[in-house]
Amino acid sequence: MSELLDADAEFAALYGTYSRNIYYLCLSYCNDSDIAKDLLQETFIRVWKNKDRFRGDAQIGTWIYRIAVNTCLGYIRQDKKNASVSLSDLRIDHAEEHNTDEHAIQVLYKAIQQLDEADRLIISMVLQELPYSQIAEAVGIKEGNLRVKIHRIKQQLATIYTAIENR
Repeated sequence: MSELLDADAEFAALYGTYSRNIYYLCLSYCNDSDIAKDLLQETFIRVWKNKDRFRGDAQIGTWIYRIAVNTCLGYIRQDKKNASVSLSDLRIDHAEEHNTDEHAIQVLYKAIQQLDEADRLIISMVLQELPYSQIAEAVGIKEGNLRVKIHRIKQQLATIYTAIENR
């Protein structure tokens, strides 16, 4: 019984440590807070179900991020199959009714959605202020290459952001 309580406590600690960042990662993929919460929950369900498969080859945070990215990509593939109307588009149109900070955040997430999947993952981790070494490990590239890629992603985001703002 105490082993079960220890496992629950460890899982609760993992959730407390990573849930906020994973939520924002999910939000960058879907731009809808309700869907992001669902994806967060699905991510941690998968973490719980697969906890015995964690080999320790990478940091636990990197492993959780990878599960979150795969969960988000699965959602995107399924969403494309269903071809449903995106609520995020409606929310962006009404963003001007809110303060400018909220509008800027909404535009940023809309711009991030227009990046390819790998770039979206990288910039989401950068926004969460993860160490470059951890990001590089998560995406499987060298840290020097990551720095160049981040610079290019930021340039691309600036262009996309400006285009969205000028619509």
